[in-house]
Amino acid sequence: MYARNVALHLKANSSAEFTRALETDVLPLLRKQNGFKDELAFVAPDGAEAVSISMWDRKESAEAYGRDTYPAVLRSLDKVLEGTPKVTSYEVSNSTFHKIASRI
Repeated sequence: MYARNVALHLKANSSAEFTRALETDVLPLLRKQNGFKDELAFVAPDGAEAVSISMWDRKESAEAYGRDTYPAVLRSLDKVLEGTPKVTSYEVSNSTFHKIASRI
């Protein structure tokens, strides 16, 4: 399993709009992507920052999403974002939800 971690800076007073946009604009796009498994989103208590973690069946699926669909996702979130989100990718080593154990 593979994960994309996206760190975002939100415009002032836009955390509710960010949450709404994820639900109505972003999640429907993600659900259509080959290999998409799950999405977790977090908003800081002060509403200034957010983290979005998407889970994928394999690296190639996550990379295809990043290349083909992620630019449209950024455009749909443009009104709530400040600056450019930072994307990092990881191989998932453990997950109780997805029942993944460390390979070590």
